[in-house]
Amino acid sequence: MKQPALGVKISELRKSKGLTQEELVEQCNISVRTIQRIEAGEVTPRSYTIKTILSALDYDLSNIQAENSSITQEFKKLLLLDIDNSKEVGFLTRQLSISWISGIVYFILGFAEFTMDFYRHFQGEMITNNMVYTVTKLSILISIILFYRGFILSGKIFKNYLLRITAFILVFISCIFYAYDILSLYIGAIDPEFILGAEAVTFGIIGILFGISVLRLKNPLGTIATTTGIFEIITYACLVTIFLSVVGMVLLTPTIILEIILLYKVSQMLKAKQKEFSAS
Repeated sequence: MKQPALGVKISELRKSKGLTQEELVEQCNISVRTIQRIEAGEVTPRSYTIKTILSALDYDLSNIQAENSSITQEFKKLLLLDIDNSKEVGFLTRQLSISWISGIVYFILGFAEFTMDFYRHFQGEMITNNMVYTVTKLSILISIILFYRGFILSGKIFKNYLLRITAFILVFISCIFYAYDILSLYIGAIDPEFILGAEAVTFGIIGILFGISVLRLKNPLGTIATTTGIFEIITYACLVTIFLSVVGMVLLTPTIILEIILLYKVSQMLKAKQKEFSAS
């Protein structure tokens, strides 16, 4: 087993034994720094070192070798997955498929939403009746919830807790602002410039953190994660400044497309893993 998968495996075994790195060091007579670098995937230890560590953890080296031989190169990227059976993989695959399809719905409805909000807030007129406006907003909110739920699940799959938290917060604040958009039709609206400014800053701050969390997926997902993360950081940074929010709105289009592609790739990787389970 190669790095970083080996380091992850050793870390999991150590934690399952309830040992700290310092306690493991005492049992295998290896420096703490070496253990830290191995678990971080920074170095590939010699076979003797691996045997010593695994012996201290009561784990047979042959188990890792057998495990490694049963996993194809494609699935080495998935060693961080917290999944151990075909049923769970199938469930996650279906849910992620729903998420990226919802992302497409959100993307398409977004153009209609932008037009309605532009006329409402900047032209002072409604181009649809309240019912159509409400149904459109609710449809978009549902698609957003299902879309970002895919990132919450991806955060669980790849043990990316920042991704899970920021995706959940994005869903939460989306519910707040969309609820306001609908209720303001009937109870009176606050100054639209204030609301739009608050929305830009709030989504901007969380969006930057969300972009950072996506960048952390570069090991399992490669270039698409890096590209998506960079676009998200730039896009939401523009929104935070407010005076560059127009640029941020323009950049949202490629950013959402990249997010959809990212979730699609995760779902396809899970499908491949499901086939691996079925074949075994």
